[in-house]
Amino acid sequence: MNDPQIPPPGEDLPAAPTPCSRPSRAQRLLAWPITGFARLLTGARSLWRGCAPEPKQRIYFANHCSHADFVLLWSSLPPALRARTRPVAGADYWQRDALRRFLIHRVFHGVLIDRELHDRHSNPLQPLLDALAGGDSLILFPEGTRNPGEGLLPFKSGLYRLARTCPQVELMPVWIANLNRVMPKGRVLPLPLLCTVTFGAPLSLGPGEGKEAFLARARETLLNLAMEAD
Repeated sequence: MNDPQIPPPGEDLPAAPTPCSRPSRAQRLLAWPITGFARLLTGARSLWRGCAPEPKQRIYFANHCSHADFVLLWSSLPPALRARTRPVAGADYWQRDALRRFLIHRVFHGVLIDRELHDRHSNPLQPLLDALAGGDSLILFPEGTRNPGEGLLPFKSGLYRLARTCPQVELMPVWIANLNRVMPKGRVLPLPLLCTVTFGAPLSLGPGEGKEAFLARARETLLNLAMEAD
């Protein structure tokens, strides 16, 4: 996700919820074999170390090393939470063909973000704000793009903007371990390796805390969670 151009404070408050067409029950059932295959392949374990899987509105922010990240994180949530949790994904990737559009809209009910800023007068975070205003939770990857290496890339500012605008929403760090080894770049077939999805303690924006300080703290929190997960 590119660093978006954000309007000045006060201009990006959540708008009224935009009516959205939720996937039908039949379409949502299509997610079961996908999430089931992901969990079977990775043997994924969900570790709730800093919180419990409660029905609270949250932004789950995680490391990003694979297109399968959000599928694995999404499938790690209990079904009731999964039904109200939407992955944030790049429109440039998921709008490329009919199959991807069907999956992201009708199966995963994703929220697409314009990373290429085709309309420079619009707020690229508005779809996320609309989803939060409608009561949904989000899965967000604040690095903005897949990281082929170890550790984390610098965070984009979107997480800070959302924390400032929606302080009532819990920010949940999530570390996804080993998925980059299951399907390394250039490999045709995935390797059957165990993965873990570790949920940490919620994070919030401190009083008077600036963007750089908050993003550094959020990134450090995620790296600490990675060490605990090893």
